[in-house]
Amino acid sequence: MKIDNLTPDFTIPDEILRRARRIRLLLFDVDGVLTDGRLYFSDNGDEVKSFHSRDGLGINLLQQSGVAVGIITARQSSLLANRARDLDIQHLYQGRKEKFPTYQELCEKLRLSSNEVAFVGDDVVDLPIMLDVGLSITVPQGHKLVKENAHWVTPNEGGSGAARDVCELLMYSQHTLGKMMAQFLTTDCRSF
Repeated sequence: MKIDNLTPDFTIPDEILRRARRIRLLLFDVDGVLTDGRLYFSDNGDEVKSFHSRDGLGINLLQQSGVAVGIITARQSSLLANRARDLDIQHLYQGRKEKFPTYQELCEKLRLSSNEVAFVGDDVVDLPIMLDVGLSITVPQGHKLVKENAHWVTPNEGGSGAARDVCELLMYSQHTLGKMMAQFLTTDCRSF
């Protein structure tokens, strides 16, 4: 297998690749993007979320490749804080009903232009950021208005590999996907 020109399992239009090459920060919404969007509560009110392990590995690899990752969500969850900590996500913003001001603050803090940011959202509350970033992405089960205004729709659904799709898209466009995957084609377990 030629790992240096490894391609994702999906087709990517040239315009999306062009936009993806500039991305230095990838931001995610949570419910419906990193999860399937369903909200589970126990009898005593504890919230339960389900995250896909392949999404987590994709996020780790993307960060290793040099792209920062962040989360902006309207909900508040200790489960999400734990997941972000597990994935070493440095930019976690919870309880942000209006996400756009947080996005602007983060761009200023990291000295990034909007063209250097990608955002993955699934509902209309995500549109203000999606309309401003260099690469806006949604999932197949996203709201109709979101899909109409996104640059790209992931092949996999939220909570089922959509984040991995985005991470591989960015790594492929920036010529780091082969390098990131090559570390798994060795018997040296210290490579990851």
